[in-house]
Amino acid sequence: MAFRPTLWPTLFTVPALAALVALGTWQLQRLEWKQDLIDKLQTRSVGAPVAPPAEGADLAAFEFQRVRVTGAFRHDRELYLIGRALSGTPGLHILAPLVPDGGGAAILVDRGWVPFEGRDPATRQGGQVAGPVTVDGIVRLQKKKGYFVPENDPAKNAWYFVDTAAMSNAAGVDLRPRYYIVSDAASLPGGFPKGGQWRLDLRNDHLAYAITWYGMAIALLVIYIVYHRQKA
Repeated sequence: MAFRPTLWPTLFTVPALAALVALGTWQLQRLEWKQDLIDKLQTRSVGAPVAPPAEGADLAAFEFQRVRVTGAFRHDRELYLIGRALSGTPGLHILAPLVPDGGGAAILVDRGWVPFEGRDPATRQGGQVAGPVTVDGIVRLQKKKGYFVPENDPAKNAWYFVDTAAMSNAAGVDLRPRYYIVSDAASLPGGFPKGGQWRLDLRNDHLAYAITWYGMAIALLVIYIVYHRQKA
């Protein structure tokens, strides 16, 4: 049987096939990125704590690194990261500047989760630890705002993503730029905030997605060939 392509099926199939192959290739690239992310997270987050990044340090080399810093919290300059849930219960994260021993710019610390009714510091006085404290946690880098993420509202102290420059201006505290520390799950008087709000079990389904897209591309190609052989 002869193979004789026709115009309209070919005009549809070629770009669709290219798109499916491109999507499969993109998922393979995402697979490599996600695996590297998981490796960094699992390796750096369980190592011995080190000092936080110094000014001018390569922050990418510190992402997910376990660190330890001693200083005093500025509880009067708390910031609220809205829309965070814990075990299905909606709430927010308490972010507070930590002024390190020895001075210098403060470090923004994600102290952990509280329910919405815990936004008022008066409801969690036990967790407002005064004086020098030692905080263990992991370094996180601030990310670009997601497409569906609302804009921050500094006037209402409502934050949906970390922006250290804007938070520094809103709090009136000099913060180290572009990174923050997520505190570990150390026990606090009163129980709030609940620290350790990071995940070690990141899903990695990109290989399955890649196989799906490539499989669809092969199926489309087979249908195209069979169709035109039948036409002949």
